[in-house]
Amino acid sequence: MRRSRFVALAGAGVAAPALATRPADAAAITFKWGHATQAEHPLAINAGRVRDEVRERSGGRLEIQLFGNNVLGGDPAMLTQVRSGALQLYSGFGGAYEAIAPLAGIEGIGFAFRSQAQALAAFDGPLGALVRRQIDARGGLVTFDRAWVNGFREITTSTKPIVTVDDLRGLRIRTPSAAIWVDLFKTLGASPTPIAASEMYTALQTHIVDAQENPFTIIQTYKLFEVQKYISVTNHMWSNFWITANAAAYHALAPDLQQILRDGMNRAALSNRRDMQASNDSLAATLTAAGMTVNQVDTPPFRAKLGPFYEKYRTAYGDEAWRLLEASVGKLG
Repeated sequence: MRRSRFVALAGAGVAAPALATRPADAAAITFKWGHATQAEHPLAINAGRVRDEVRERSGGRLEIQLFGNNVLGGDPAMLTQVRSGALQLYSGFGGAYEAIAPLAGIEGIGFAFRSQAQALAAFDGPLGALVRRQIDARGGLVTFDRAWVNGFREITTSTKPIVTVDDLRGLRIRTPSAAIWVDLFKTLGASPTPIAASEMYTALQTHIVDAQENPFTIIQTYKLFEVQKYISVTNHMWSNFWITANAAAYHALAPDLQQILRDGMNRAALSNRRDMQASNDSLAATLTAAGMTVNQVDTPPFRAKLGPFYEKYRTAYGDEAWRLLEASVGKLG
């Protein structure tokens, strides 16, 4: 805008356009954020909100580029990239971090949590703080304070509904590669096969496996209704997403940019929680309309088989973590 035009507008009482605070010759810092969800998933939507808020509040000094839907590889590949600095931000479910921080898998303790509120109270509290410290210390990462929700996980199958624990016997079920997932389903009698999320649809379509387990929103956004017939509502695990930053990249930011990024992440965590709750709560009807059959499962007999599983992970995670978990959910095993 020419100076004369600017003065004229100001003199007329017309608000002038906001001017960027970043010097014209200063290049923006770019952070790349990798994740596994599709554009319509609440995580992707809220990641976009973080991007927009950070750009606005930083005056363009910090830009975030989003890479969703596994375009940079599956969770193990993205975790490697964020640790090396090829990515600056990554969001993965707790089990994805298990390879570097075993305690991150504690969200996957079978049939531990009975509500999202109970799970979030645990991971917003001392248990979550313990998990974050281990991820940061062992991974060279900075984990943001508030977990983002993935949700309760349900079992889908192409062959039969899961009604009793005996229906799991020998079932070829896709799981993430995290050991706690594999151990849970082996203990329940199934035949778990770790397969990357990016290959899950094809594995179900070609019957390499006949079942998988995920929250309702993943079932919808990955279009698993096209290759699965039944959803058995087991709520067998609750899972979240931990958002992490490469520590060197994060600490290289000016303090105000660190705060802007942290504020944006923590604010969007709350809207993500609301969005995920609404999504997971509403999708049973949508998936029924898409041709799936939904059944509710009586789960105490499933939990009753997990004595050896609970004992194994009580030892693996240690007394402090197990005490904090049971403080939130009650006695296990």
